[in-house]
Amino acid sequence: MTHPSAAALLAWYDRHRRSLPFRKPAGEAGDLPDPYQVWLSEVMLQQTTVAAVAPRFQRFLGRFPTVAALAAAPAEAVMEEWAGLGYYARARALHAAARAIAAAGAFPPDAAGWRELPGIGPYTAAAVAAIALGQPEVPVDGNVERVVARLFAVTEPMPRAKKTLAALAQGFSSDPAMRARPGDFAQALFDLGATICTPKNPACALCPWREGCAGQAMAADLPVRAEKVPRPMRHGAHFLALDGAGRVLLGRRPGHGLLGGMADIPGTAWTGAPWTDAEALAEAPFAAPWAAVPGVALHGFTHFQLTMRLFWARVEIPGTNQDWRPLAEAARILPTVFRRLLVLAEGAGVR
Repeated sequence: MTHPSAAALLAWYDRHRRSLPFRKPAGEAGDLPDPYQVWLSEVMLQQTTVAAVAPRFQRFLGRFPTVAALAAAPAEAVMEEWAGLGYYARARALHAAARAIAAAGAFPPDAAGWRELPGIGPYTAAAVAAIALGQPEVPVDGNVERVVARLFAVTEPMPRAKKTLAALAQGFSSDPAMRARPGDFAQALFDLGATICTPKNPACALCPWREGCAGQAMAADLPVRAEKVPRPMRHGAHFLALDGAGRVLLGRRPGHGLLGGMADIPGTAWTGAPWTDAEALAEAPFAAPWAAVPGVALHGFTHFQLTMRLFWARVEIPGTNQDWRPLAEAARILPTVFRRLLVLAEGAGVR
C-alpha cells in the first residue's frame, strides 16, 4: 500500500501543533527533550485525557523533578501523588522502572531497551525512542490506530485489526521526511487523531492527508469495533470514621492488584450481591455507633461497575498507629472511587 507523504503531515503540524506542557515549544532549538519527562507524560496520558494530565504533570515534576528523585521516593508518596489519575498499576510500574534506571545509571538507548523496563510496552517504548531519542519509531496508540484504519480503509474489526494497523503504521518509518523528524512525526500523528481524525465527526476537509485517504467515505465507521459486553455490577460497603478534629481514618490497599498501594476508606470486599446492614457492620474496622448514610456511591471500572454503601461514626479518642488525615488531604490522596464516598457523605451533611 502507498503511504501518504510524511512531509505533508509535518507541514500541517508546524502550523497547527498543540501547545502542551510536556512538549517542547515550536521552533525551540537544542537538545532532544528529557527522556524522563517524555516517558512520564506518555504514561500519564494512557487512559487519561490531556486536560486532566496537564496540571498533574507539572505537579508530579514539582515533587519528583528527576528520575533519581522518583526512584528514591517511598512507594506511598508516589501512589498518593498519582491519586485521581486512575489505572494505578501505571504508577507502581513507573516507580519500579525509575528504580531500575537509577540502578543502571542511565536511560536505555533505544526502544528495545525501554521495553525491558517494568510496565513499558511497545507504544511507550516507541514514543520515548522517537520523541526523546530521535529514532525512527512509530508509536501506535488509539489515535494512531484510528488514523491508519481510515487512511487504508481497514475493515477488519478490533481488536483483531491491531497487528494489521501496527504494521501499516510502521510503513511510515521508511519515509525520509519522517526519519529526519521522527519525534515531530509521532506527535503530528497524535495531534491529527486528537483534533482532525476524531472518533466522531472527523474534519476530513481540513486533513493534510484527505486526498490519499482510502476510507474517507466511511471514516465515521472506522475502525470497526466489536460489540461491547455489559459490565457486571459489584457491591461494597465502606466505613467513614471521623475524629473530634474532623480527621478521617484511612486504610491502605495491598501493594498488588486493583488500586494496589493506594490509600482507601476501610470497607468490605466488593462482591456480586449487595450487603445487608448486618453483613456490612460485621466487617466494620472496629466497634462504633455506625450510622448508614442515605444513598449510594457509584463508580465504573474497566471490567465492572461498583455501587457502594457508606456508614459513618464519630470517634472521640482515635486509635494510635492509625492513619488519620484532614478531610482536604484525604480528598487529595484518595483514588476517585473513594472520593465519591466523601461526596456522598458531604451531601448527607456528614462533617
